[in-house]
Amino acid sequence: MDAQGRGQAGDDNVDPADQWVFDPNTGNYELRLDPAGQAAARPSDRRAPGSRRAARRPGGEVDDTDTRPLPAQGGRRGGRGADEAEERPPGGRAARRSGSRSAAASAPVTGPASRRKRKPKPSGRKKALYWTAGVVGFVLVAGCGGAFYLYQQLNGNINKVDVGVENDAVSDGPVNVLIIGTDARSGKGNSGYGDAGSVGHADTTLLMHISKDRSNATALSIPRDMITDIPDCPTKQKDGSRKIIPGEHGVRFNTSLGQEGRDPGCTWRTVEKLTGLKIDHFMMADFNAVKELSTAVDGVEVCAAKDLNDPKSHLRLKAGRHTVEGEQALAFVRTRHAIGFGSDLDRIKMQQQFLSSLIRKLKSDAFSSPSKLYAVSQAATKALTVDTGIGTASKLLDFGQDLKRVNIDKITFATVPVLDNPNDKATVILDKGKADPLFAMVRADHALAKGKKGKGKKAPVSKAPPGLVRVDVTNGGGPIGSAQETVDWLQNSKGARLSTNAGNAPAKLSATRLEYAPNQADQAATLADWMGLSKSALKKSSQNAGDRVPMKLILGKDFTAPGTPIAAPTELPDNVQNVNADDKNVCAK
Repeated sequence: MDAQGRGQAGDDNVDPADQWVFDPNTGNYELRLDPAGQAAARPSDRRAPGSRRAARRPGGEVDDTDTRPLPAQGGRRGGRGADEAEERPPGGRAARRSGSRSAAASAPVTGPASRRKRKPKPSGRKKALYWTAGVVGFVLVAGCGGAFYLYQQLNGNINKVDVGVENDAVSDGPVNVLIIGTDARSGKGNSGYGDAGSVGHADTTLLMHISKDRSNATALSIPRDMITDIPDCPTKQKDGSRKIIPGEHGVRFNTSLGQEGRDPGCTWRTVEKLTGLKIDHFMMADFNAVKELSTAVDGVEVCAAKDLNDPKSHLRLKAGRHTVEGEQALAFVRTRHAIGFGSDLDRIKMQQQFLSSLIRKLKSDAFSSPSKLYAVSQAATKALTVDTGIGTASKLLDFGQDLKRVNIDKITFATVPVLDNPNDKATVILDKGKADPLFAMVRADHALAKGKKGKGKKAPVSKAPPGLVRVDVTNGGGPIGSAQETVDWLQNSKGARLSTNAGNAPAKLSATRLEYAPNQADQAATLADWMGLSKSALKKSSQNAGDRVPMKLILGKDFTAPGTPIAAPTELPDNVQNVNADDKNVCAK
């Protein structure tokens, strides 16, 4: 018989997927390395003396990982202990099975029976998802709790880069993971993609923010053609020395990787400077990752609102729903010429749709059997290049266990807001008016996901032109001179000639407030956008104001300087592209 649980394969022919055992106490698959007559250790038992986690190497050195050869499959059904491995009782399997039952009946009960019941299907709640983020890396570390125990094999799959920062795998606070998809042509299966001779760029970049309480997550897609500044960054050379790669101003974001010898640490520092968020870890993968992972999960469902035919990416899909994997999955996330305006921003929407569907597939189905779990584990670790802080399978396991509590309906993809570059039609520039509040919202650990939306969302209020914005500014807690400084800024920088310094407010306020009448809503929308005011800072009265009655802007203790967002908003700025990962109705068009 073969090694698929029939009991006759030798140690060298063990199928690793056959070693997974479902533990009904935890709802997780675990790798059983002990003979079948012994109970698999539960998580609370693994540190006990004599357990696999406390196994000792020759010489007394404690090893965190069981490095013994996998047992023969014969041990799966009434298997023998190590002391009797050399002696096989005469007779066939039936005789041996009968003898085992007789011995078991006369022996004192010291543990659970070795003959296991049929593996129950794990419930939806007990299936766990280990996070990363991105078209080429977003969910590459995926599994269910207690599953990654093929440490030695999986460790050999993982590539690491020392970026000069090594954070712990597990953190008590919010976690920010930088996901990079490179278009480098090096590596297996990548020669037909990207630019010939290129060392690669940051072709797809997402910053995944997981909240402190692990209740929600936000993935910010950063447009590759956005003009930005790249800071100086230290890189580690092959001989172990450090080399500082000089920064550049006013260049495409995607040149933060590969160009001039820049490593992922340079993209890391560029994103930190752009967003003000401290990054904890990075994960990077190439074109092949999409192909391998989509195949490992038996395909990912995508939707097209119209027929798609992109000769550049070789994507051809009829309108409707399709399951894509391998080359077709890669074509889907690379396509842009067949959708929207044919820009990179349209491709980002395709990638977000694909990732959302992939997460749902992983959550609902990918870990329904040990063999699927094994395939996903292999595909994920082979595709990864990570920082040294999560550079082993055990660290990735700890990292994933820490982040697995986020529910799908609390994951939001959003695209960093940009504007057309007036100096170069092929690039875009940051839309600071929307991007700054968005970054502030993420820095403050506010959730973008709000659960189920109501039947109707109010249309955004039209904004008044600067010359019609009439406002009295008072200082109710800001630095001395804040009112006049703000008026100067409004008049000279924004063209709001009808702004006035009204002195000090009658009372101190902890938070800046804008008071306006219903017929001043358009003026309030313009001023709130300039000042970076959250919707909670806007106070609308019940009656309309006269033609020349100004709004009232009271600067609170949270005010620092004009042009600096007052406080982190609790809701997304209007017209910031976003999609919830649990939305199954998103279709490419």
